[in-house]
Amino acid sequence: MGDKSVLGFDYGTKSIGIAIGQEITATARPLLSIKAVDGIPKWEEIGALITEWKPDLIVVGLPLNMDGTEQEMTQRARKFANRLSGRFGVKVATQDERLTTADAKARLFEMGGYKALTKGQVDAMSAVLIVESYFENQYGE
Repeated sequence: MGDKSVLGFDYGTKSIGIAIGQEITATARPLLSIKAVDGIPKWEEIGALITEWKPDLIVVGLPLNMDGTEQEMTQRARKFANRLSGRFGVKVATQDERLTTADAKARLFEMGGYKALTKGQVDAMSAVLIVESYFENQYGE
C-alpha cells in the first residue's frame, strides 16, 4: 500500500460530486461538485482538478440496483469512467455505490444537521464514500 492519491467521482446527470483520497490513510475528503448538463460535465473543470491533484487513480461510483443489476445510470457512469480514462490517460476503476447516498446523508447529518445537506455537499460526500469503500475493498478484510 503506497501513498497514492485517488480522485473519486459520484456521477450524476446534473451534478458530479468529487472527493480526494489518500491511499496511505485510506480516507478521503470532499472537494466540490461540478454541474453537468444531461450527464456531460465541463471537461476542462475536471482537467483542472486532475492537473491540481495529480491522482494516481480515479474511482467512479457505479450506481446499481439494490439487487446488483445494472440500470441506465450504471451504463452512463461506465461511459463517464471510460471518457475520463481516454481523455486524461489516468487509470480509472469503478466502485459499487449502492449505499453511498444514504450513508452520505447520515454522515453529513452527524457533522452538521440538516443545514449541511446541500445537494452539492451530499454529492461530494458520496464521492468520499465511494473512495473509502474502494480502499476497503482493496485492503479490507
